[in-house]
Amino acid sequence: MRSALGRAAGYAPWSARAWRETAFTAAGVGPAAALPFVMLCAVPYPQFAIVLVPLLPALASVLTAVQRSRFHALLDLHIPPTRHGESWYTPAGIGRRLRSEATWRQVCYHAVVAPTAAVGAVAVVCCWTFGALCAGVLSWAWAVPGTLRLPGWVSGDHVPLTVLGVLLVLAAPPLAHLLTRAETAFAAALLGPSRTRELARRVEDLAVSRAEVVDAADAERRRIERDLHDGAQQRLVSLAMNLGLARATLKDLPPEARSVIDEAHREAKEAIEELNGLVRGLHPAVLEDRGLDAALSGVAARAPLPVRLSVDLPRRPAATVEAVAYFVVSEALANVAKHARASRVEVAVRVRAGRLLVTVEDDGAGGADPSRGTGLSGLAGRVRSVDGTLHLDSPVGGPTVITVELPCAL
Repeated sequence: MRSALGRAAGYAPWSARAWRETAFTAAGVGPAAALPFVMLCAVPYPQFAIVLVPLLPALASVLTAVQRSRFHALLDLHIPPTRHGESWYTPAGIGRRLRSEATWRQVCYHAVVAPTAAVGAVAVVCCWTFGALCAGVLSWAWAVPGTLRLPGWVSGDHVPLTVLGVLLVLAAPPLAHLLTRAETAFAAALLGPSRTRELARRVEDLAVSRAEVVDAADAERRRIERDLHDGAQQRLVSLAMNLGLARATLKDLPPEARSVIDEAHREAKEAIEELNGLVRGLHPAVLEDRGLDAALSGVAARAPLPVRLSVDLPRRPAATVEAVAYFVVSEALANVAKHARASRVEVAVRVRAGRLLVTVEDDGAGGADPSRGTGLSGLAGRVRSVDGTLHLDSPVGGPTVITVELPCAL
């Protein structure tokens, strides 16, 4: 009940919304007449029309700015601008805007929607004007006989005119509200960026932000690799060397002490090996220094089964793509060694149709299922991070083929 009364009060002639929406509709009459007036002037003069067409983007932009200001000032509604790129006054900018969907949506608004709304605005103003006259002046003449004489009218004629005036005043706010809502909907659809363009822009922004995140993560991995290599790894190497020297120089130690030194020396060397593997897993230095071919050769040499490696790249791809390709091959070889029961593996890296193609094939038992572990799903996530694709073909009984395509800007 209260909400219904609140809505009814919003349509009252004395409400702030009624006056604001009336002012909004009335303020649109002038800008609405600009483009139709110019187009009508061009009809009898073809030479003027030739000049008008290149100027349409500029005229539409100016009128659109005026309409945006009207929406913002009177309705507190912000309509985002459309990005065009080049300025309208350059030849490239004129051509781009004449081909732009946004330009012709704006022209459609100013040529059709705005004039139609202006006609409605005139109707609203007439309702207010004639309603006030009929309800005010004629009711005064009817209430105070003899103070206002209208030729041809008698006192009984004032009653229906007064009622008509009241009805016109009451009808003006709902009419202004209806026109405001309709024009707002059309303006949002025609003056702002289209939904397709807005979605495309958001996709571009997301792609850029994702690329920045991937690059930042790769740079952080490189930093950690350098810190481990130059810090903890060097300290462990120094510790192992000192323990080796102690074992070699201290001949008269008791057997228990020598056993402790031997055990510490062995643990230090194992820690160095584990740290080397961790550093290679983060970002191998050979990948950054010598490229993908040399880095994958090292991976193949360390594999516990024979690996046939073929790398055919005319130039080095982007560092992020190189890193993803390296980790794909490393993780795939680790999975083969653990689960495939294979006797050999073939790895091929080449460029095809502007994309980096990585293929890992083994002759193992097959039946690989990404849902049963995190290895393959982790690979797929790493590949997707650079807009790549991963395809797994692993029938029961083998062979298993992993095919990865990565964007490649050589």
